[in-house]
Amino acid sequence: MNWIKRMNTALKYVESQLLENPHVKEVAKIANSSEYHFQRMFYMLSGYTFGEYIRNRKLSLAAQDLLTNNEKIIDIAYKYGYETPESFSRAFQRLHGVSPRESRKEAVSLKIFPPIAFTLSVKGVKSMNFKIKTMESFKVAGKSIMVSTEGGKNFIDIPAFWQKCNRDGTVAELAKIAADNKGGVLTGALASVLCYKDTDTSENWSFLVGAETLESIEGLEPVTVPALKWAIFEAVGPCPEVIQDVWKRIFSEWFPTSNYEHDMGPELEVYPAQEASDSDPDFYCEVWIPVIEKNT
Repeated sequence: MNWIKRMNTALKYVESQLLENPHVKEVAKIANSSEYHFQRMFYMLSGYTFGEYIRNRKLSLAAQDLLTNNEKIIDIAYKYGYETPESFSRAFQRLHGVSPRESRKEAVSLKIFPPIAFTLSVKGVKSMNFKIKTMESFKVAGKSIMVSTEGGKNFIDIPAFWQKCNRDGTVAELAKIAADNKGGVLTGALASVLCYKDTDTSENWSFLVGAETLESIEGLEPVTVPALKWAIFEAVGPCPEVIQDVWKRIFSEWFPTSNYEHDMGPELEVYPAQEASDSDPDFYCEVWIPVIEKNT
């Protein structure tokens, strides 16, 4: 429960500093967390990136200002951090569906985006099978795309990228590389490697579908996975539904009640060679999260 209290204390600070553009570094410090871990937890628990949350809160308050006082639209735009009325109008319309000027008309519907507060819900419906394991550094090669967590686009773009890699023969090529890898960390397994490129916002990721190999292979991008301590979670069932559920449960159920937090490093999905299709109820895969013990 201390973790929940720290997160909510951090969110109260965010609310008090909205007009000052609170930086995630300071907010994470109040939550007694690393920036990386705070942003991952925030996104998985709320469904919004930290940047989205700040923008939506400001635009919600801006809507109230437009309805309750006669301030000029340009002054409200500046108040909430927009450099021009045009950029404010575009952002306002994306959230509310109407322009700032139209919002002042009678009977216009606007969205209210209230402050978030986290609670811990202990359901006890199903267990999570995991193990903690320290691994040496290893190399992966594959193909990657940039994906964004904004608006949950990653949950659409990543499965689509897997389908593309299946169609164009990339998965078959990587499966052969994995099968030839006899003595590595991921013997016989495909892996996807998720790395943040921008730890200030954590909205943009590099997502790579690959296989472990010591060789440089033309046309495949190399990635070095550093030596880390991993929390390895089992996922059994049809994909991508089951693995997306495991991801959410790791951050909403396991992290808040464990003695670990996210370490700086990539995250992995590991797919061992098997007879089952990824649509079968007994399909097996794993989620690997780099972890360190929490500071007490």
